[in-house]
Amino acid sequence: MFRKTLAVAAAAALTFAFAACSSDDPPTTPSTTTQAPSDPGSTADALPERGDADLVIWADANRTTALEAALKTWADAQGIKAVVQTVATDLQANFVTANQAKNGPDIVIGAQDWTGKLVQNSAIIPVQLSATGVAQSAIDAVSYGGQTYGAPYALETLGLFVNNTLTSVTAPTTIEEMVAGATAGGIAGVAENPLCLQVGPNGDAYHMQPLFTSAGGYIFGTNTDGSYNTKDVGVGSAGGIAAATKIGELGAAGVLKNSIDGNNSIPLFTEGKCTYLVSGPWALATIRDAKVDFTLTQIPGFAGMGPAVPPLGVQAFFVASNAKNPAYAQQFLTDLLKDTTITKAMNTLDARIPVQDALAAELQASDPVLMQFLEYAESAAAMPNIPAMDAVWGPLAKAEASVVGGADPTSSMTAAGNEISSAVNG
Repeated sequence: MFRKTLAVAAAAALTFAFAACSSDDPPTTPSTTTQAPSDPGSTADALPERGDADLVIWADANRTTALEAALKTWADAQGIKAVVQTVATDLQANFVTANQAKNGPDIVIGAQDWTGKLVQNSAIIPVQLSATGVAQSAIDAVSYGGQTYGAPYALETLGLFVNNTLTSVTAPTTIEEMVAGATAGGIAGVAENPLCLQVGPNGDAYHMQPLFTSAGGYIFGTNTDGSYNTKDVGVGSAGGIAAATKIGELGAAGVLKNSIDGNNSIPLFTEGKCTYLVSGPWALATIRDAKVDFTLTQIPGFAGMGPAVPPLGVQAFFVASNAKNPAYAQQFLTDLLKDTTITKAMNTLDARIPVQDALAAELQASDPVLMQFLEYAESAAAMPNIPAMDAVWGPLAKAEASVVGGADPTSSMTAAGNEISSAVNG
């Protein structure tokens, strides 16, 4: 059942993923992680030192916490020392730079849309996987040029969390119905914010993607063979401008705010200051700990427009091309997917949608709310793993943030589209 569902998600990705139906058709819809993919253009000053470890893994803070205990148990069984280290900002860019200098980790954890860029920079090497019970579409997501470059372990997508005490509309079918539900309030009154969708001063294209797609926004068109046509940049197209116009209207109405970002969106929801929250499975633990009476449902689209298509991410382990101990790295990836020992331990501390059939079936019984995200993955769109995506996130996010703040949608999206096109096509 799980494998069939993920295959459906992959098919949806081919239909929607960041693309118009074809390079000549009008735009329809586009598509790791708790945050929008970070801008790979800057690097942090201080990075972790390897020390005397035999195997070093770099990850974000969530995955570091989730992996530490399981990694130690695995390493003890191998008779080696292994550590997972946090790189809190610009993980992709810092990994590429450190790997080139030959002072980086053996493995990095990242999303599948990194794959093309990492291959282009000769930062990772192909891996050998003989895992059974893992959906092939997850393997395909981290494959490039006919070779597999990562060991996938989890899916991510977005849903809509509803505070049941602040509205009676717990399954809105349109954005407009959602806003009306927040305005009407519930048994606990009316929240000061209708929606917590992280925008911030610089934008967050990942979390904004469902709204962008519903109103006709897309990133790249596709060629007749299904590959992405990077010359057809949809950000500044009629669909992209229409999407920005709807997003701007929500900003003017106070539904979207630059003051809500990745640091406060979930806390504001758990404090009862937001009726609705757009987030992913990583928010579940915090919401449950706060004892919020909540419902999880799909993100609705705009009335009379297209569906809201959330992004689909595949989180994976990649082996560095300049790994100090590539044999240990390969062994870890093999053991990661041979059973659910490591992935289950990680999921207990940092909930995600597993790509392994056995763990998915187990969680379907023990945590059906988490596994609702698997249902949402059916209509999600996979983030492309082509190198061109490196040039998309920053300009799109900044344009959306500007529009939320009151900037003109047409000029903002046109400028962003031109910037993306120049970076991708020269």
